[in-house]
Amino acid sequence: MDLLLDALFIVDRDGYIQYVSSASYRIFGYRPEEMVGRPVLDFVHPEDQQRTADVVQEILQGDLKPHFENRYIRKDGSTAHIMWSARWSSDKQVRVALARDITERKRSDARQSAVYAISEAVHSADDLSSLFKAIHRIVDGLLATPNFTVALLDPRDGGMDVHDFSDGPTLESHSEPVVKKLCLELIHSGRSKLVQSHLLGVSLRSNDKIYGAALLHRNAGTDHFSEQDVELLEFLGEQIATAVERKRMHSQLEYMASYDQLTGLPNRHIVLDRIQNAIARESRRRGILAILFLDLDKFKEINDTYGHSTGDEVLALVAARMNECVRESDTVGRIGGDEFVVLLDTIKQKSDVIGIANKIRTALSAPYQLTSVTLHLTPSIGMAFYPEHGQDIETLISSADSEMYLDKQGRH
Repeated sequence: MDLLLDALFIVDRDGYIQYVSSASYRIFGYRPEEMVGRPVLDFVHPEDQQRTADVVQEILQGDLKPHFENRYIRKDGSTAHIMWSARWSSDKQVRVALARDITERKRSDARQSAVYAISEAVHSADDLSSLFKAIHRIVDGLLATPNFTVALLDPRDGGMDVHDFSDGPTLESHSEPVVKKLCLELIHSGRSKLVQSHLLGVSLRSNDKIYGAALLHRNAGTDHFSEQDVELLEFLGEQIATAVERKRMHSQLEYMASYDQLTGLPNRHIVLDRIQNAIARESRRRGILAILFLDLDKFKEINDTYGHSTGDEVLALVAARMNECVRESDTVGRIGGDEFVVLLDTIKQKSDVIGIANKIRTALSAPYQLTSVTLHLTPSIGMAFYPEHGQDIETLISSADSEMYLDKQGRH
């Protein structure tokens, strides 16, 4: 019997262990003589004791339990997941049971479930903050950790963006400044993990690139982190890093599909979509909106004379100046070349639009002091009002475009 990989238990009616095979040492960390004579419930995880006691009563009544699962506390304090096959021997008046250690299987299942759950969270989360909130729920379910912090390195300036989640009181030693310091230490030290009594941190790595750090912190009076917890969080750290990488890539692709890469302004697709939404909104309100259509006079000569890099520099400055002339609720977009569209939504009177157009004209007519040359430009601006000049996008833009050419001809 001692050659069995599973541990054989013989337990009397009162729940005391009469015999256990030597496999108990491998599974539980206890030698047989350390377990014999003690109540079997002494070794059961506190959260599983009542459920186990209920099942024992069913076994005593003659029920077979071939696949009952519960958790035991090993001698070193770690948790073992056990699957039991147990029956009651009425002639011997003992319970005979085989204990199989399924901890690794449970851990593997937990990892796989975490991968699926994180993958699902990546697809459903709107942003990184909501993604980390979902991951916190996943991690808490696996490691019973109410306090979770993710610190991400900002690829633009090397700063740190901290996302902190807590479902309970936090120790002073785990306050935000301390947590930030520990995350920075973990990120910049190159270490893969940081283990303290109630604190566990791992670096977030994917494809040899560090994205940040994840930190779990338990409060006093709770279990310390085990080696199994460390291994699991290291694994989760890789999954989180991969999720961050994917989310950033997705966000970058979304940005590239929506914004002009040179100026950072909304592109043609986004501008037209916003105009369409604004038309629908003002139609319900019986309000008005305005569209400005403009280009830069003789801009082609700048590209031909100074090169496209200089022209690009000018376009970036034009975009910045235009943004300074409008309200936050307005939209400035680049629809191609040196052509720009401005959507002025929820306006009260036409004179406000004329004032903004004049402000833009003045701003764009100011000198452009570049690295190697100072240039002078003037814009041609046309405007159209909804619903006066059209009730759909095509008509409004066409009307504003025609007005722009009239403006150009009138000054040249």
